[in-house]
Amino acid sequence: MSSLSRELVFLILQFLDEEKFKETVHKLEQESGFFFNMKHFEDQVQAGEWDEVERYLCGFTKVEDNRYSMKIFFEIRKQKYLEALDRQDRAKAVEILVKDLKVFSSFNEELFKEITQLLTLDNFRQNEQLSKYGDTKSARNIMLVELKKLIEANPLFRDKLSFPSFKSSRLRTLINQSLNWQHQLCKNPRPNPDIKTLFTDHSCNPTSNGARPPPPTNNPLVGPIPKAGQFPPIGAHGPFQPVVSPSPGAIAGWMSSNSPSLPHPSMAAGPPGFVQPSSAVGFLKHPRTPTGMTGMDYQSADSDHLMKRIRTGQSDEVSFAGVAHTPNVYSQDDLTKTVVRTLNQGSNVMSMDFHPQQQTILLVGTNVGDISLWEVGSRERLAHKPFKVWDISAASMPLQNALLNDAAISVNRCVWGPDGLMLGVAFSKHIVHLYTYNPTGELRQHLEIDAHVGGVNDIAFAHPNKQLCIVTCGDDKMIKVWDVVAGRKQYTFEGHEAPVYSVCPHHKESIQFIFSTAIDGKIKAWLYDYLGSRVDYDAPGNWCTMMAYSADGTRLFSCGTSKEGESHLVEWNESEGAIKRTYSGFRKRSLGVVQFDTTRNRFLAAGDEFQIKFWDMDNMNMLTTVDADGGLPASPRLRFNKEGSLLAVTTSDNGIKILANSDGVRLLRMLEGRAMDKNRCPSEPISSK
Repeated sequence: MSSLSRELVFLILQFLDEEKFKETVHKLEQESGFFFNMKHFEDQVQAGEWDEVERYLCGFTKVEDNRYSMKIFFEIRKQKYLEALDRQDRAKAVEILVKDLKVFSSFNEELFKEITQLLTLDNFRQNEQLSKYGDTKSARNIMLVELKKLIEANPLFRDKLSFPSFKSSRLRTLINQSLNWQHQLCKNPRPNPDIKTLFTDHSCNPTSNGARPPPPTNNPLVGPIPKAGQFPPIGAHGPFQPVVSPSPGAIAGWMSSNSPSLPHPSMAAGPPGFVQPSSAVGFLKHPRTPTGMTGMDYQSADSDHLMKRIRTGQSDEVSFAGVAHTPNVYSQDDLTKTVVRTLNQGSNVMSMDFHPQQQTILLVGTNVGDISLWEVGSRERLAHKPFKVWDISAASMPLQNALLNDAAISVNRCVWGPDGLMLGVAFSKHIVHLYTYNPTGELRQHLEIDAHVGGVNDIAFAHPNKQLCIVTCGDDKMIKVWDVVAGRKQYTFEGHEAPVYSVCPHHKESIQFIFSTAIDGKIKAWLYDYLGSRVDYDAPGNWCTMMAYSADGTRLFSCGTSKEGESHLVEWNESEGAIKRTYSGFRKRSLGVVQFDTTRNRFLAAGDEFQIKFWDMDNMNMLTTVDADGGLPASPRLRFNKEGSLLAVTTSDNGIKILANSDGVRLLRMLEGRAMDKNRCPSEPISSK
């Protein structure tokens, strides 16, 4: 189920809870499996409603799922069995033993025998281990403490024990906003709109809202006559929030009248002990998506969106199957398939990255250690820096020996900083270079760091503690964090048992963390502290894997290739550390490690079989392939610009091809027109938007 559908379920749960549909609320909690209501569970256990307890639990886990689940069900059934014995109901006790407890005999036969022998005792408290068993109420309370610990430790309940925090009556508010938007689009809006149904779109025409006759005045769906400019209250169980008639400031009025934020009442405080504030470990294992814009942000965004719809006649329908808040409709024009430029680098390209603001500036690193800056619009190479050690006197002895034994050096990764004013280069021997950049294309040496023993396999920028840093990893099995001002080492993370292949820094809300992958296929995650790795997962293929988030930071993907050449492109469920979706379309034996990239929160692209393969993020089946007019290597490297309008792809003849979609073609034509007006001018930040 998509994230929007999941959020809709939470809105419905809130609505049902506010309307006091208590049984329906818990049934939806159980059937959706999105929210485990600990308060309801406690009430049922304390009341001894054992059938309901197990029925509710089964919406989230089964006996055989894991050891935590098995222990939960065992404790419940054991308590039910002891209570039957305490009532001297031997027949019921035998039934529970045979139907409910026998399933555990295959896991612990001795324990099952001991439980069976309790039938032979006049009072089961004669058993030494049960001698302190008190009355039924106290026994249930003691068991509840144990059950809560087991549930909180069970990975299947991660992210399901706390209800998301959002404003009360949110579903009603959304409906009222929809009615206002519909009323805004009426050709002849009435000052007192008459809303009779939600089943059809509102219109102020005489036949609006279907052909129903006017309801009688005592119909409970019709509230008191509203004040001028308001929709009448709707709903049999209480009015919707009043919404003012559309006017230039109407949208701002909707948001300012919203009620204060209130959590789901039954879980307001959250389960004790779950995700302690002093540690972000739990959060890292199941990070949450940021809650979104503030009220004022919504006002301006909704106003702009509404005006765009009025001007263009755009549909506002949203598919809940998509992840973004726009329909995930595939169009050929969205894919970068047209070859618009060919650049001759002169040596084998190892890494590429587009500037974060200047959409046509491409950073390139090669297998001979040099880096270049290209303006792909004009095909001009703005800068070229061959490799050299900037300060050989400061180089460590291992580095000097490595260069003495073999002077060949390659760029493993080159990447722009988040603001485009700095770039970092990781080399195959020890070193990291940082350059500063200005918009004229000039690169200036900033820092040289002897970062790792052996190759520096990856480099990325991050903002721990609001300080710009670089994160590096290497053949020495370490991950290190350096400040970019003076090159001081901030953190060293150890724990991988093989050379670290890639790093992926990210943040969720205020929590900063790093994913890392090693060539033994292990994925680990680190917070900026000294407490070690927080997770330990296995990447598909168990070899070289890279991870990347979608542009909006909400979806996590990885792509890797095994030693046997089997490639895997997958989406991860961060909450459970499990693979959510595996994308198909790779050949059985890829030649080289497959590289991938994401764009527009919508598409994935990977280089395989001498071509580029595209996927929709929400569909495991491949969309299409592009061979870029031929000349690609078996596993070409590729990189989108930040807007997804251009795609750089490496070629077999030490070059780069630039592919574009319709937006990219227009962008380059605009550049050509500007170049005709001015013979040559400094490169400027350009946005195709």
